Amino acid sequence: MSSGKVLLGLLAGVAAGALLGILFAPEKGSDTRKKITKKGEDFADALKDKFDDFLDSITEKFEKVKEEVSDFTEQGKTKSEESEKDVKAARG
Repeated sequence: MSSGKVLLGLLAGVAAGALLGILFAPEKGSDTRKKITKKGEDFADALKDKFDDFLDSITEKFEKVKEEVSDFTEQGKTKSEESEKDVKAARG
């Protein structure tokens, strides 16, 4: 199981537990609705932060691979030019 699925399951469990705790608390309905709204906003913020971290990680990995491919291409180009010079020198 991937860590992303485990994290999502954990966050969903925490949210469900918090919601049930609020619903069964002996308070006025307006107070309960405010608490539910607050917990929902907190959960959405936490999820947004995790998603932003995930995007940053993916972007960083993409840039690294892009740089490695660029370096590899440059090395291939250099070797090709060297081989071309060797062929010309052998003919010449």
